[in-house]
Amino acid sequence: MDANPGESPGLDPDPAPVVVDLSVSDMRARLPEALSIYVEAMNYPRGTEFHRAPLWTEHTQRPGWRAVGAVRPDPEHPDRTGPLVAIAYGYRGAPDQWWQQQVRHGMQATGWGRDQIEYILGNYFELTELHVHPSAQGHRLGERLLRRLLADRPERGVLLSTPEVSEEDNRAWRLYRRTGFRDVVRHFTFAGDRRPFAVLGRGLPL
Repeated sequence: MDANPGESPGLDPDPAPVVVDLSVSDMRARLPEALSIYVEAMNYPRGTEFHRAPLWTEHTQRPGWRAVGAVRPDPEHPDRTGPLVAIAYGYRGAPDQWWQQQVRHGMQATGWGRDQIEYILGNYFELTELHVHPSAQGHRLGERLLRRLLADRPERGVLLSTPEVSEEDNRAWRLYRRTGFRDVVRHFTFAGDRRPFAVLGRGLPL
């Protein structure tokens, strides 16, 4: 789970993006757009999207799945939505999910008690992806997505993982700290990825 809601100054902001809910059918129809945003925002090599597509599709079937996006309005056709410029989604965490199993190991290794682990992992929403295309950054669009996605969630809390950066000096970290996320596990290496990640969480509602 890589959440990167970059918020640097972007290109001409007009027309301003509109944040909308995305159904499963919307997500599947816009999957190429969403994955393109993911690749651009994370600066991944081209072709990464083809490997991620089956996983993102599978995620839409998980309990509690929800997605939001930001679209550019079409000024010539107000009844139509334009291109997708940001995407965020997640679902209810569960013991049979790989990500939870990894986080559980990380919490155990860093000294969390059994009761604490069961409390945190027993009822949470996993913020799986949050990405803003570089052309739409600079207007706290990441925060708008985050708040829309987490509004009225029934879970007790929300968890996410984000790459570690020196002194927490990037837009993702500033967003998460600004919205009250705290450390759960730091400098954790997920199986199959050499990069260190931080696992962050907070209670709900946001």
